[in-house]
Amino acid sequence: MVIIVPTTPKVVVYSSQRCSYCVAAIRYLRDRKGVDPEIIDLTGDWNARKELIERTRFRTVPQIFVGDHFVGGYDELCALDNAGKLDLLLGQVPV
Repeated sequence: MVIIVPTTPKVVVYSSQRCSYCVAAIRYLRDRKGVDPEIIDLTGDWNARKELIERTRFRTVPQIFVGDHFVGGYDELCALDNAGKLDLLLGQVPV
């Protein structure tokens, strides 16, 4: 799999199976923000995961993109929302 960092206006979550933070991030986006993100499962695809790490410098999942903006993981998503900035970012992409 080739990792392509989104350049289209959408919300993308790179995740893996059995990752509670991935589940929490997806649930947060769906339930609290009304956003249905595209989910890209990296389970078992170490080459794709390595490529994503090289692009973002983050080793863990989830890795969340809003449009072409790299948010980070679940904690960064929540922090962005608590700072009142997530809605502004989400407002730039169709939901």
